[in-house]
Amino acid sequence: MGKTLYEKVFERHTVARLPSGQYQLLMGLHLIHEVTSPQAFSMIEERGLKVLYPNRTFATVDHIVPTTSQLRPFSDSLAEQMMVHLERNVTKHGIRFFAPERHEQGIVHVVGPEQGLTQPGMTICCGDSHTSTHGAFGAIAFGIGTSQVRDVLATQTLAMGKLKVRRIEVNGKLRPGVYAKDVVLFLINKLGVKGGVGYAYEYAGDVFDSFTMDERMTVCNMAIEGGARCGYVNPDETTYAYLKGRPFAPKGEAWDKAVADWSSLRSDPDAVYDDVVTFDAAEIEPMVTWGITPAQSVGVKEAVPAPEAFASDELETVREAYQYMSLEAGQAIAGTKVNVAFIGSCTNGRLSDFEEVVRLLQKGNFKVAPGVRALVVPGSQSVQAEMVKRGYDKLFTEAGFEFREAGCSMCLAMNPDKLKGREVCASSSNRNFKGRQGSPTGRTLLMSPAMVAAAAIKGEVTDARDLFAIA
Repeated sequence: MGKTLYEKVFERHTVARLPSGQYQLLMGLHLIHEVTSPQAFSMIEERGLKVLYPNRTFATVDHIVPTTSQLRPFSDSLAEQMMVHLERNVTKHGIRFFAPERHEQGIVHVVGPEQGLTQPGMTICCGDSHTSTHGAFGAIAFGIGTSQVRDVLATQTLAMGKLKVRRIEVNGKLRPGVYAKDVVLFLINKLGVKGGVGYAYEYAGDVFDSFTMDERMTVCNMAIEGGARCGYVNPDETTYAYLKGRPFAPKGEAWDKAVADWSSLRSDPDAVYDDVVTFDAAEIEPMVTWGITPAQSVGVKEAVPAPEAFASDELETVREAYQYMSLEAGQAIAGTKVNVAFIGSCTNGRLSDFEEVVRLLQKGNFKVAPGVRALVVPGSQSVQAEMVKRGYDKLFTEAGFEFREAGCSMCLAMNPDKLKGREVCASSSNRNFKGRQGSPTGRTLLMSPAMVAAAAIKGEVTDARDLFAIA
């Protein structure tokens, strides 16, 4: 009987079966940042321990870094303190740091892939929920808590249970104006925010086969929002083409051996899954969240659903969402006024995301609507440099967007980029939880970068296909 990629990678990295029934799993790659690592370093130092494999741990700064200026010291004394701790820890333990001064800084889930650190068949962990992003390369990647960061620093292993595997196939062809973000919001809408609990998601079918690596990363990034611990796409020629030549990718003969090995890890044709679900790509519309979970979404031409559309155990959250978002059942989502537009994050802050928005903006003399604050935040300094090289900074600025430095920015607002009061934000990020973007009463509408751009220009939720004549 064949095996899934998840089973093969899990077995390859198993060190031992623990008395608890869990497995001790070797972590091939450990990514750290300034928020969840300081306490972990303190804990191993209190026990007189060192980082066991510093060459398998890599650091960047992303959550707290300001996007208006990265000059030191940061104006936020707490952010500066966290940065100082990170610098001290990586220096003391000999860990490679993608520092702003080296022009390598960025969001951890953007930097890892662009450096070629993320490779098929790896086990990857990081103290951040959206580590599932790296599954786009055929890796088993997941977020961990601070105490687990400590464990990995000290032992390079984690105690874990084995997950079930659900294969999610989306077949057919997406319609024009429908993007990877729409696909993953659609899947979460159909399967629910708890639908993936206990599962690894294997994304397969025509749509994922044809996606670029950036698009696959967008989908895997939000696997966690559907409850799955991790999500992955089997590696293929698209994966190898992306990786080849990147700084940490294998070179020469090692490259050929690596590709052969990576290919052997693909799920076997006769692999058995715990569940298989199939969707038709033609069903998917540009999606917009209307509520307070990523599953509370509708197509842009649809209305906020009535309570009758939900199961009884969802009604409490649904009513909470109506009240918090000040939306009513039956109200069209298009036309919802927005105050802020944010294009960025580890979900949609890569070069191709901005490239597509630029392509749409160049179709006409589009300007950000009066009164709308529109932020364009590259996912890394590398992405930012390429955008500047192509003149995107000037194009966005002339259209009324603020072009910022690289960082997490308004995705989670652990930096100066925050909503104010009851502002509504059209956002390309990954979470629309209450207060997620910095204001306890701020409201978030998740959508694709193209849809965010359309909302910024019209000042309200708008079908990007109509505004930009996408056909």
